[in-house]
Amino acid sequence: MTGPVLAVDQGTSGTKALVICPERGVIGTGFAEVRPRHRPGGLVEADPARLYDSVIEAGTRALAEAGESVVALGLANQGETVLAWDPATGRPLTDALVWQDRRAQSVCTELLPHAEELRALTGLPLDPYFAAPKMAWIRRHHTREGVVTTSDAWLVHRLTGAFVTDAATAGRTQLLDLDHVRWSRRALDLYGLADERLPEVVGNAQPVGATRAFGPEIPLTGLAVDQQAALLAQRVTAPGGAKCTYGTGAFLLAHTGSVPRRGDTGLVSCVAWQLAGRTSYCLDGQVYTAASAVRWLTDLGVIEGAADLDAVGGTVPDCGGVTFVPALAGLAAPWWRGDLRGSLTGLGLDTGPGHLVRALCDGLAAQVVLLAEAAATDLGSPLDVLRVDGGLTRSALLMQTQADLLQRPVEVSALPDATALGMGALARLGAEPGLEVADALPHWKPAAVYEPRISAQEAGERMGGFRAAVDMLLREADG
Repeated sequence: MTGPVLAVDQGTSGTKALVICPERGVIGTGFAEVRPRHRPGGLVEADPARLYDSVIEAGTRALAEAGESVVALGLANQGETVLAWDPATGRPLTDALVWQDRRAQSVCTELLPHAEELRALTGLPLDPYFAAPKMAWIRRHHTREGVVTTSDAWLVHRLTGAFVTDAATAGRTQLLDLDHVRWSRRALDLYGLADERLPEVVGNAQPVGATRAFGPEIPLTGLAVDQQAALLAQRVTAPGGAKCTYGTGAFLLAHTGSVPRRGDTGLVSCVAWQLAGRTSYCLDGQVYTAASAVRWLTDLGVIEGAADLDAVGGTVPDCGGVTFVPALAGLAAPWWRGDLRGSLTGLGLDTGPGHLVRALCDGLAAQVVLLAEAAATDLGSPLDVLRVDGGLTRSALLMQTQADLLQRPVEVSALPDATALGMGALARLGAEPGLEVADALPHWKPAAVYEPRISAQEAGERMGGFRAAVDMLLREADG
């Protein structure tokens, strides 16, 4: 490769862009905020124009800081965010329904008799988190015009004119035949989407067009879901390893090799990436609220921001008997109960901000532990170590809590922007056929390693308390 690449990570709360040189590393960065709208009833929307503008703003800033031209572009997307749009003009016909949006629950309820069939076909449980229920909801309640796709297809079309989506993103729709990596006619029929014009499913590293949106023409050669891009950057490229990204939500992915692994623990089976015609798969578990739960605590005035977690949590030695199930947007894997609301129990007159912060850290970490345990069950062997990235990994309190409850080492990535770095690698692979995957990836080393500091017995007791709190929520919800 003879030059730098531009890697853009279009996320839920903002878009990050990096200019990455193969010899010098990151030489330019840019960021543009995106503020989704949270409305009553679990509705979460974003302005499509803002999504696109944020890509251009972040990318332009990164290029300006680098002061160099780039040879390729990679674009990561949110995965399950959808909208309807006019393919002739590129004009959005609806707001973007963000992955956290729950309005398509009615579609899922209607399809409950086909839930197991859909899981067998696509690897995904029936839940409005995924793209297909939102796509069907838009068609039933909003507009029959244009096309309805995940946000990446619209962004790529705006940038290049191409009508494509990558294999990993297509695998997050519940419309992809997981074994054959092509659209499933049966799934489309079940969702009432059989007549839809769908984007072509392409590999994650190949030329799909070119854009002049940033100035000089740049080939677009890499596409992926944000979490899969982070998995690649963390060098989890073979079975046995897992990573967790702590962003708006927390997402644990475990590599399963060249065959999809369909377990019964509640984890999602999906495409990790498709490179040079070869497909790799992963197990995926989700925590709907991570940084968004910290933001909620901030909005209440308990802390001033995520940077306060350690300082405020450090004022007390433990949770003071408080248990927090931070299901502020429902519970995802392994329960798939988006209808549940969070709980905060064990409060007393002596409860202070530090106890609430520690209880939140415990609640987030406990959910990740349950995902790791589920992945180990489906894989048939325990995970040796967990590699982590994302903004919340800056909290030593949260990371130590994670290691304590997991009873395994937690390796914090020294890569502050793993998703964008993974996209840079995919863009490079797409621009330079024959390049080995390992040679395209950033050098990986941990910035910190957290070892468990409590006994397995204490970890078990704390996990038992969290499980009991979740069980109580389930019993209350089910009457």
